[in-house]
Amino acid sequence: MFVIASLFGSFEQSMESARLWIHSLLFFIFIIASLYVLDTLVISNRLTTHYQNIQLKKQPQLPLRFRSDGTFKILQVADMHYGNGMVTRCRDVLESEFNYCSDLNTTHFLRKMIHIERPDLIVFTGDNIFGSSATDAAESLFEVFAPAIESGIPWAAVLGNHDQESTMNREELMSFISLMDYSVSQTFPMDPMEQQPMTNIDGFGNYNLEVRGAPGSYLSNSSILNLYFLDSGDRAIVDGVRTYNWIRESQLSWLRGLSKRFQGQWKLTDQSVEIPPFPVMNPALAFFHIPIPEIRQGPIKNIVGTYREYVACSLVNSGVLKTFISMGDVKAFFIGHDHNNDYCGNLEGMWFCYGGGFGYHGYGVAGWPRRARVIQAELGKGKEVWMGVEKIRTWKRLDDGVLTKFDEQVLWDIHSSR
Repeated sequence: MFVIASLFGSFEQSMESARLWIHSLLFFIFIIASLYVLDTLVISNRLTTHYQNIQLKKQPQLPLRFRSDGTFKILQVADMHYGNGMVTRCRDVLESEFNYCSDLNTTHFLRKMIHIERPDLIVFTGDNIFGSSATDAAESLFEVFAPAIESGIPWAAVLGNHDQESTMNREELMSFISLMDYSVSQTFPMDPMEQQPMTNIDGFGNYNLEVRGAPGSYLSNSSILNLYFLDSGDRAIVDGVRTYNWIRESQLSWLRGLSKRFQGQWKLTDQSVEIPPFPVMNPALAFFHIPIPEIRQGPIKNIVGTYREYVACSLVNSGVLKTFISMGDVKAFFIGHDHNNDYCGNLEGMWFCYGGGFGYHGYGVAGWPRRARVIQAELGKGKEVWMGVEKIRTWKRLDDGVLTKFDEQVLWDIHSSR
């Protein structure tokens, strides 16, 4: 009996040891499994770059080209003055509108304009954000351009005199804007020979865009409308006097060279097509923020629209108007800055147009609705094919509930003088 009891005791000890060993093994497996799950689901996601999750810029559909109906439409958005969205209140609105008015009104207006006009290009002509009211420039820029990005329409921007007053300088702003979805903006123009950015030109946001002919036409692979974008700067000190900045000679020199290269450059893809008459010098439009001194000096002829605000411009006349006239291809230029001006006028045969104040956080006049400008280039029509650009017209719309369209006019017609 003693032997049996001893054997039974040894067996129990062995079983207890086995149980302890199994428990230890299971605990060890549990620890290993827990560490694996922790590493897979938490740690690796933070320490490892998953290339499949990197979001690249969504590219716009390029090249820009005229529609099959022979039109190319641009929506100009001037002076959005965006701050921090819902918490940023409107300025200069009726007392009955103030309590529910914010930056979101600006966003809603832009969405409505995109919906009703369906532009081929959206152009923001500066003071896109109001720096002193924008806590984070990047966040405000995302909100400013959100409707354009959501639409998938190519869009371009230049800077005004307030954009850099937040958390980014002007170069950082343009670089950031150029990397946003569907943006065709550029920080620097490209050297056509070296295919490198031309960083020796004053400012940030000098570039050009080319618009090709209608699909199926003999000019479908040719640039027939050029769009010039210029940085007009912010502030400057001249002889101890604070003034606005101006477009510099390095920018004008670049523009003259660019225009000269474009003149008469086009390709005929079908040599069997009889070429209808069209201008050898393709027309161009220019976009920038701050008005030039020539507007203040005048005389301005054929004003269409409202001229209710003194022209705020630089003390320095750098010869922008003279340059445009001598180039010959610029048919009109489009500006912002003076929110309460929305008129077009003619200076020495050259048309210019204000966009009119778009943003609700920018100053304005209570009871005077915010507004936007539309520019449309139209092709001439031959017997069977679309020709080159024949006409450039413009109109405006009000944010008055029904988006009233008004002040439609022709800025340039190939069959008449400027």
